[in-house]
Amino acid sequence: KERPLRMHRVFAGMALSAVIWVAALASIGAAQASDQPRSVPASARKLKADVPSSPEAIEAGRGLFAKYCRACHGEDGRGGKPSAKGVVPSNLADRRWDRGGSEGQIFWVVQNGAPPAYHMRGFKGTLSDENIWKVVHYVRSLGAATR
Repeated sequence: KERPLRMHRVFAGMALSAVIWVAALASIGAAQASDQPRSVPASARKLKADVPSSPEAIEAGRGLFAKYCRACHGEDGRGGKPSAKGVVPSNLADRRWDRGGSEGQIFWVVQNGAPPAYHMRGFKGTLSDENIWKVVHYVRSLGAATR
């Protein structure tokens, strides 16, 4: 009789430990997500391209856009179909820019993701700053982001 009770206590202790670990990991994930700003920082507007806009930079940006952005934003940047979660990607060729249309603001969003919900993840670590600036030049060439 003593042995089954002891085993029950051991399993209960293990289950409690597992629950505590899962809760701790979930709170760490939530804390990391909440570390993201709720909007593009005002300082991003002042960022200036390290790579000058040129036909070559825009063409290189078009290729990067096709590889990394087209699936959501569409071939021409006008936005794609809603995702499985119901998120509609931004139209990058219209006059509405929810997160700002300056080159610095676009750079910040491509690098860090699109606040406030960050459905679009950032490409920091995937694309170099130089390549992000090329994407920015291409996006701005679509016509709307001239602010």
